[in-house]
Amino acid sequence: MQTTKDMLRGYLATPREALLWKLDGLSEREIRSPRTPTGTSLLGLVKHCASLEAGYFGVVFGREWNGPDYQAGDDPNGDMFATADESPAQIVAVYRDAQAFADRTIDELDLDARGSVPWWPADRREVTLEQIIVHVAIDCARHAGHADILREQIDGAVGLRDGNPNIPPLDETGWAEHHARLVVIAESAESAESAPRG
Repeated sequence: MQTTKDMLRGYLATPREALLWKLDGLSEREIRSPRTPTGTSLLGLVKHCASLEAGYFGVVFGREWNGPDYQAGDDPNGDMFATADESPAQIVAVYRDAQAFADRTIDELDLDARGSVPWWPADRREVTLEQIIVHVAIDCARHAGHADILREQIDGAVGLRDGNPNIPPLDETGWAEHHARLVVIAESAESAESAPRG
């Protein structure tokens, strides 16, 4: 019988895998390039999630993370992009190390183990390991969703994992027709909004 801890680890594992898969087959420029006005990139999302796991499963439970601290320094966005001297392989390796570190915390502590998140407001700073696993799984899934959209913009690749796109099996023509239909719906909504009301 699956334990609650095993179930939560499964929910954390899925977005972790999805996020790394979004890098596969792309050039270094493609994974580094900012794709939004706020600078979001595929490699930056991986770096951020490494920082996320190291912090939430380290500092929060008084456990020492021996890897890089991407949030140290003067740049408030320092954990959201790879610097010129940080290679993709280094960032991915740190993310895998952070995952292993987080997994050790999960293995070694009970779900009701108490922790404290110093960067959260004081009235909700006190947490349990169970809360943190859920929080990090949700946060990682959110970023995997960002990565899914960024990757689709690059080469059209979509999906939850390799071999499982988790979307209807339309061909290029089918998706073009679907897209065109949505444009018509959106434009008709805009027309309806701007129409005079009597």
